[in-house]
Amino acid sequence: MKKIVIIGAGPVGLACANWILHKQPNAHLHLYDRLSESDEVITQGDSRGLAVSQGSHLLLKTIHAWPNISMPIHTIHISHRGHFGRAVVRKEELHQDALGHIIRYADIHLSLRHSLKQWLGKAPHFHWHFNQALNELNHDLLGDVIIHAEGGLFKQQDWQEIYRDYEQSAIVGWVKMDGENHHMAWERFTDEGPLALLPNHQGAEYLNLVWCGNPETTERRLKLDEKSFLNELQESFGSRAGQFIAAGELRSYELGLNARKKIIDKNEVWIGNAAQTMHPVAGQGLNLGLRDAHTLADLLTEESDVALALSKYEKARKKDRQATIGTTDFLARVFTSKLKPVIWSRGIALSSLQLLSPIKQSITRQMMFGQR
Repeated sequence: MKKIVIIGAGPVGLACANWILHKQPNAHLHLYDRLSESDEVITQGDSRGLAVSQGSHLLLKTIHAWPNISMPIHTIHISHRGHFGRAVVRKEELHQDALGHIIRYADIHLSLRHSLKQWLGKAPHFHWHFNQALNELNHDLLGDVIIHAEGGLFKQQDWQEIYRDYEQSAIVGWVKMDGENHHMAWERFTDEGPLALLPNHQGAEYLNLVWCGNPETTERRLKLDEKSFLNELQESFGSRAGQFIAAGELRSYELGLNARKKIIDKNEVWIGNAAQTMHPVAGQGLNLGLRDAHTLADLLTEESDVALALSKYEKARKKDRQATIGTTDFLARVFTSKLKPVIWSRGIALSSLQLLSPIKQSITRQMMFGQR
């Protein structure tokens, strides 16, 4: 039986290991994790909210890895600051329980970890290697197939064949409103980039904030006192969601596109952020990575021939990767253009999206379930 090695135990690597063992409990599987066996570092770690699609929600439930705390999105409101055009998407239009969910990074990391730990002692050939320096592993000695799931943030990674620096940074954190926003997600396009408000685990009067801007402006905003920061945010977003009265846990991330054209090399395969790191404008990074992991687990457990399994995987993921990367890159660039013809076209596109329900539903389904 082939030996499968996964390097990296973030959400995508953990999900891949889970699905492999779920489908083939006797699999010879080695998972290399940079963290210790204790969950303490994760529990006290990253609390930013991640957009998890309804498709990812259904996939994670198959391995009992859905977190206890999640905030469903029932309505998405998309608008364009200072210009005409808006679109509203409701769950009823797509006959779904939710359009997506917001989950804290720490929560999904922990739920996947706890799910996978159930296999320790039950799966006879599963080995979880903790406290590993992932960049020092000798790949030649590892296994028959090596899955790279190291992930990482933009500019902390090696440059890949598809690389674009958007010259943007995102402020993330939470804001408190003077009223409640039940299951609402707001996407507001500004001249500097998208500004998103998303459901937050603290309650309906709280929202997760993702505020994109050029790095200099982002740095300046982070140095403002709370009142000045909220005033500037109010000016940029408007009053649709109410008045901003508090903000917290604010920090920034640099944004860009860093993706591999070739995700297979002999017996090695790259998934998740190790294969593609994208702009958060459509909230597709984790979802694309989970679809990578699920498809790869399917093929590796169905095919005895590694080369054939990886070849099938590359073909199976091509359309979804191209569509998701292309759409995200397009949105990141077109909604920051200051050219008047582009600005007018954006307004027309949003207005058309609202009026042409079949197109709106098709695009939304792509975001929820990927390109099929």
